[in-house]
Amino acid sequence: MTATTDTGAGASATAEAGSAGSLAERAEHAAARAVENLLARQDAAGWWKGDLETNVTMDAEDLLLREFLGVRDETTTRESARFVRSQQRADGTWATFHGGPGDLSTTIEAYVALRLAGDAPHAPHMERASAWVREQGGVASSRVFTRIWLALFGWWRWEDLPEMPPEMIWFPKWFPLNIYDFGCWARQTIVPLTVVCAKRPVRPAPFRLDELHRDPACPNPPRAMAPAASWEGFFQRLDRTLHAYRKVASRSLRSAALRSAARWIIERQENDGCWGGIQPPAVYSLIALRLLGYDLDHPVMRAGLASLDRYTVRYEGAREGQDTGAAPDGEDGAVRMVEACQSPVWDTCLATIALADAGLAPDHPALVKAAGWMLGEQVLRQGDWSVRKPQLPPGGWAFEFHNDNYPDTDDTAEVVLALRRVRHHDQQRVDTAVRRAVRWSLGMQSRNGAWGAFDADNDSAFPNRLPFCDFGEVIDPPSADVTAHMVEMLAFEGRHDDPRVRRAVSWLLSEQEAGGAWFGRWGVNYIYGTGSVVPALVAAGLPASHPAVRRAVNWLESVQNGDGGWGEDLRSYRPGHEREWAGRGTSTASQTGWALLALLAAGERESMSVEQGISWLVRTQQEDGSWDEPHFTGTGFPWDFSINYHLYRQVFPLTALGRYLHGTGAAPGRQEER
Repeated sequence: MTATTDTGAGASATAEAGSAGSLAERAEHAAARAVENLLARQDAAGWWKGDLETNVTMDAEDLLLREFLGVRDETTTRESARFVRSQQRADGTWATFHGGPGDLSTTIEAYVALRLAGDAPHAPHMERASAWVREQGGVASSRVFTRIWLALFGWWRWEDLPEMPPEMIWFPKWFPLNIYDFGCWARQTIVPLTVVCAKRPVRPAPFRLDELHRDPACPNPPRAMAPAASWEGFFQRLDRTLHAYRKVASRSLRSAALRSAARWIIERQENDGCWGGIQPPAVYSLIALRLLGYDLDHPVMRAGLASLDRYTVRYEGAREGQDTGAAPDGEDGAVRMVEACQSPVWDTCLATIALADAGLAPDHPALVKAAGWMLGEQVLRQGDWSVRKPQLPPGGWAFEFHNDNYPDTDDTAEVVLALRRVRHHDQQRVDTAVRRAVRWSLGMQSRNGAWGAFDADNDSAFPNRLPFCDFGEVIDPPSADVTAHMVEMLAFEGRHDDPRVRRAVSWLLSEQEAGGAWFGRWGVNYIYGTGSVVPALVAAGLPASHPAVRRAVNWLESVQNGDGGWGEDLRSYRPGHEREWAGRGTSTASQTGWALLALLAAGERESMSVEQGISWLVRTQQEDGSWDEPHFTGTGFPWDFSINYHLYRQVFPLTALGRYLHGTGAAPGRQEER
């Protein structure tokens, strides 16, 4: 996370430098600066990776894990605490995204992390936090995951948490609530948590947390049961049944289930020691294996702990203006941020597309090197996706450096689009990789004709209803943005008339909202969905005059900000707030890029909206060719978990500038064998 830059000074300097000449000339100048900036960010191995910023629960839970395992050290604690303090809001709370409201669970976990770091509960910044927590209902009103962390240290009773028995590891794939009914990120987290909840460990707490309870004498007042005929009531009673089962469960059966869970966890550890390339499953897997007797020197544990260090990013100093309380050590120094995940494949394919569309020669060494690295990252082994698709040969790409178990359709589509923009010296290798990817992608299509990110037909309604699953989206149903990227890729591969592509186009058309936008699952939100779908529909052969395209254009023009840019606040994901926030928010570089990609694909290059959007990008570009974007425009779970991809602010504006100057993307590839 770089320090916040004075965007006004940088933007005005750029505006002066490019004020002379036509808009196209100024756009050309901005694109050239952005190309130079992006090329300078490429790693020697060929990849790009921007920082992936989420919220301080990653940092708090990292410290709590280290405390639980007995490996927390002073330097890590001090640097992490500085970062956590730098993100506290003036009212004492912590939010889950820039400019967002205080979040109860995030505030509780951040507060506990600072207590571990030595911040006194009577310090002003801590008193503001604890008072707000009590006003919101205290720990009892927080999410299940937060209370699990507190239960590990005796700050919450295990008996007052929902039950998830490890025996569910044996549920067959046709059985409701089997582990493959959960999205891959939830599955990887829930399996180790069934071990943790079965063991119910308690480590001695280093302090009390009475100040976080509304009534310390009765921290968890009883809650009313919902009607038995409702889904909420049904799952409440199911949870009571599971609690009763725990008391009578066969010890030998439970021991066997725990061994099966351990085997499942270990089999999914990646070569670098991580689990699925994301931090939360790694944290819970390490706790689970430790409880099952794996000591810290065991190779699995050593590799897992080492992988956590690769999720950390260090900066010299917190972001200016964010610190709300002096650090107890009274010193300035490095801060340590924990990434929830790393995105090199995603960043590299998007950077390649941006540079190619901006006019970089297809055989430019940077693009050739990037293509070579991406080719080496193709996943050629079976993963969890094959549980539902056992006959499908592999061929996708994952998001991270190491994640062979969970390639995703979104990365796969964008990597293929990137590879087709590069003139690689081994074209046969590229063609083979693309052929595998197309075959795998078509095989991952869901029954309704659309695509989810990681699995086909992962759309059971039951997992989200479990009392245990209150931490965000736990299933992976098809989404418009992922499906659009798939359609765009398959169209560029000459599959316009494939019946499977036509079904996907029909599905996309049916998903358009009444106002003309599409919901964005993995980016914020309706601007992302619309910016993804319109180019795909045009690539698949729909004319710019098609009513769906015209409705989308009208919607984008209606939500354009007065400054010429586009922005959308994450509150558009919050139930009941869609109308208020859809397409509304502070202009950002990435969201302006998305809107422009849709308008340009729809043939609106000469429109006033496009000219104003391009002018906004030119005007707000900084002297080094980058854009500043503190706002979060990426999505992990809609509303519940938000992401600031630090490279989005660079690749999407550049792609938009490039398509404004040179056209709307790569030429379609040849028809592949069916």
